[in-house]
Amino acid sequence: MKYHQIDRDLFIKNRTKFMAQMKPKSLAVFNSNDIYPISADSTMPFAQHRDIFYLSGVDQEESILLLFPDAPYEHQREMVFLKETSEHIAIWEGEKLTKERAFEVTGIRTVYWLQEFEKVLFEMMTHADTIYINTNEHYRATVETETREARFVKWWKEKYPAHAVAKSNPILQRLRSVKETEELDLIQKACNITELGFRRLLPFVKPNVTEYEIEAELIHEFVRNRSRGFAYTPIIASGNNANVLHYIENNQQCKAGDLILLDVAAEYANYSSDMTRTIPVSGKFTKRQKEVYNAVLRVKNEATKMLTTGTLWKQYHIEVGKLMTSELLGLGLIDKADVQNENPEWPAYKKYFMHGTSHHMGLDTHDYGILTEPMQANMVFTVEPGIYIPAEGFGIRLEDNIIVQESGEPFNMMRNIPIEVDEIEELMNS
Repeated sequence: MKYHQIDRDLFIKNRTKFMAQMKPKSLAVFNSNDIYPISADSTMPFAQHRDIFYLSGVDQEESILLLFPDAPYEHQREMVFLKETSEHIAIWEGEKLTKERAFEVTGIRTVYWLQEFEKVLFEMMTHADTIYINTNEHYRATVETETREARFVKWWKEKYPAHAVAKSNPILQRLRSVKETEELDLIQKACNITELGFRRLLPFVKPNVTEYEIEAELIHEFVRNRSRGFAYTPIIASGNNANVLHYIENNQQCKAGDLILLDVAAEYANYSSDMTRTIPVSGKFTKRQKEVYNAVLRVKNEATKMLTTGTLWKQYHIEVGKLMTSELLGLGLIDKADVQNENPEWPAYKKYFMHGTSHHMGLDTHDYGILTEPMQANMVFTVEPGIYIPAEGFGIRLEDNIIVQESGEPFNMMRNIPIEVDEIEELMNS
């Protein structure tokens, strides 16, 4: 891995919190992700399942974590199972975790090779009444591929039909949404790398540059700072491309006078950042572009102030809608009649700002979090309002990453990334 090793104390704390929520005489199993095939002998780059990483720090394929707090013996309460390594594997595939190295990474002393899993699980199941399975219940999830986790669940149900079943996900939704200090530091590192990429980009952008050249500049800066690359598929959308919310082709030429919407950010150690900025191709905003830009910026700044403990996600979005309505009236994009006659299910402002303002962020860009529960300290949210005007040939979105504080103002992790019109113009023309 490119990142510096994370202190195993983080993973020890995470496991302790999870096991404290488990039922008596229960065990939990977590599987790594598969390496997904493309064709012939080609594969996708490996990306670890965030839950097993959160609980163990293991960042390689074919790994299993087993937690059993009420196991008969102490050494059976935390166990990790790994693909057996050898000199041959090291030559052909690179370094894999040894049992000694696994302890350094995870803090788990009981390490087995993977081929011993079924035997050990059988022994543990004779002492357990319940097993926690790890299904994906994220509100944005649409999973069509059968995962390693899903295959395990299918196998387990056939092998042990008499045991009760519980779900890991509700526990993890709450635990992962509230970050430890070490996690906040890792997200901040990802934000700092994103800043380096953005600052590199500003003087580089000129009329006739292509969106993919911009993408190349960013990936260069991210990787040279120990990031694996983009935290998510980058959106580099010039001109009217910005009005396609998930535009990812990044293959067009950027024309003089247009704006470029950049929804791009680095990951670090599997933790995400999530930034959006909008910049002028020619290095200077037009009067109209500046008016709309500053309207979006005002909504972002006011929305940020609302990210405080006790805030409800649904009510927060209603209040942001009121802010956006006021700005759109000022820009002449809607009028009072539009507001008076609006459908409460799809308010007038939604014509120009049709997506949500915030989502949880962390190990996943759209991270775990239960949206019906109040915001808590050390949750991290994006704030990303936008105004999209196809008739005028541009769209503007601005996005920062914010920590909810126990008291006082929310903390902006992207506070040092240029966002004011004057600063962006100055840096682009330096």
